Amino acid sequence: MLRYILQRLLLIPVLLFLFSVMVFALVQAPPGDYLTSYIATLSSSGSSLDQAEIEALKAQFGLDQPVYIQYVRWIQSLLRGKLGLSLEYQRPNVELIAERIGLTLVLALSAFVFTWIVAIPLGIYSATHRNTLLDYLTTVLNYIGVATPNFMLALILMWWAYSQFGLSVTGLFSREFEQAPWSFAKVIDLLKHIWVPMIVIGMAGTARLTRVMRANLLDELNKPYMTSGRARGLSEWQLVMKYPVRLAINPLASTIGWYLPEIFSGSLIVATVMNLQNIGPLLLRSLINQDMYLAGSILLIYCFLAIIGTLLSDILLAWLDPRIRMEKT
Repeated sequence: MLRYILQRLLLIPVLLFLFSVMVFALVQAPPGDYLTSYIATLSSSGSSLDQAEIEALKAQFGLDQPVYIQYVRWIQSLLRGKLGLSLEYQRPNVELIAERIGLTLVLALSAFVFTWIVAIPLGIYSATHRNTLLDYLTTVLNYIGVATPNFMLALILMWWAYSQFGLSVTGLFSREFEQAPWSFAKVIDLLKHIWVPMIVIGMAGTARLTRVMRANLLDELNKPYMTSGRARGLSEWQLVMKYPVRLAINPLASTIGWYLPEIFSGSLIVATVMNLQNIGPLLLRSLINQDMYLAGSILLIYCFLAIIGTLLSDILLAWLDPRIRMEKT
């Protein structure tokens, strides 16, 4: 097992290099560049730049160089741990991302814990109480949760809270705490606001994982070892929790690879709609303005999280299911 983990860790630099090439190609794919967007913005406001100023800006931003030279410069800054310079903000990308990484982690972990705490018990209860009223209700809610886009749920909650109670549930802080330094009062204010985006971001994942848990547990409950366990006098609850739940939870563990970066992004559209101070809106703005180094750095972080999430899934699966063994190579 240790050897397997070490082998996977050694693959991380290779995978990150391949992902960096793909990410840089993606952010370069749209026509034009940051300077093109900047000139278009100036033109819409009645301003303009002469050709000499445009050439000077191209040289300043490195846009006068071939694409492969721009990529090499970005990689060099990545190897120095600097993630490059944002073309729009003219600040190191490390600083821009660091300003939002704390709230992003808090929101992502909250949504992740919410999803697992709700999905697993609800899936177990629905499978062990099949064809009951609560099972039917859970099934209907799961379909609604999967079919309803997160941003639409956010809009509905925002409208309902404001129309019924006159409350604004956007953002993660009250106005007086948005720019205030961290304090105990600001943490309490964060806890008062974070539950709404936590539910919105985690709702679709909760619905999907509940369905997966229920379906897999139903398959396990009908297997011969369950009949044998009942014949030996084991209580139903003890029997269910000891064997079939451990097997049914395997597919949930395998979802960490793709679910971790998705939650970390804070559901980009939801974060924009609800004015959340996490990385999502920063990524959207960088993509719109073609701030390639900032967008590439954030997307590369998501790729890294996908790699780590897949590794965690494999380790968790091996721990949960004794049938899984890592063969020596």
